Amino acid sequence: MGEFVRVESAGGIATIRLDRPKMNALNAQVQDEIAEAAAQVSADDAVRAVILYGGMRVFAAGADIKEMAAMGYPAMAVRSAALQASFTAVADIPKPVAAAVTGYALGGGLELALCADFRVLGESAKVGQPEILLGIIPGAGGTQRLPRLVGPAKAKDLIFSGRMVKAAEAHAIGLADLVVPDEGVYEAARGLVQRYAAGPALALRAAKQAIDHGLDVDLATGLEIERIQFAALFATDDQREGMRSFLENGPGKAQFTGS
Repeated sequence: MGEFVRVESAGGIATIRLDRPKMNALNAQVQDEIAEAAAQVSADDAVRAVILYGGMRVFAAGADIKEMAAMGYPAMAVRSAALQASFTAVADIPKPVAAAVTGYALGGGLELALCADFRVLGESAKVGQPEILLGIIPGAGGTQRLPRLVGPAKAKDLIFSGRMVKAAEAHAIGLADLVVPDEGVYEAARGLVQRYAAGPALALRAAKQAIDHGLDVDLATGLEIERIQFAALFATDDQREGMRSFLENGPGKAQFTGS
């Protein structure tokens, strides 16, 4: 349990909760605690899905600029590696992950949300990569994950301008998967991942890894990644249960154990 980041689990769903008043600024301590939380939920077999949540007021308004402004190149060359590693730990969680975004998700806040598989935004949420307004660029994955999600031209528009995007536009460009009333954001995110919590955990992990790693390689290599993951699942109890249940009872009735 970190000072500013904690993990709360119920019903097979873990919530990584950011709680650093007032705006969940992502200083070095928060970044490190995010990495620790990601490692915890990744290793816990009882956790079948994950929600990233900053609370009712704000997801995360970005990096701690006061802390960052005091750093020179030597310090940032070291810290930036730890920053990227902490967010990559979230992206690598081998389970379905949804970001429940209320208020602002700016800079590092948006970069953290980009590490999720899905993003649920409140109707009044605003997201963006305003680093250019500080004379820098996104450093926690924004220049890489954002264009992979919305395409290079739209990503350049957001990163070059630093403008904030409202929830409706975020949904229109594929940056948000679901937009709901502000008060329903967390429950909507929970409902989104709940459908996977009883699913075949090993197959879900394989699917996520095949998709994510396949995007970074050529098609032939991606197909080989898929083939290896596909074949490996035939060593699992869930594969045997899924096919047995299908043959005996029809689709959608298997009781998976995650083994």
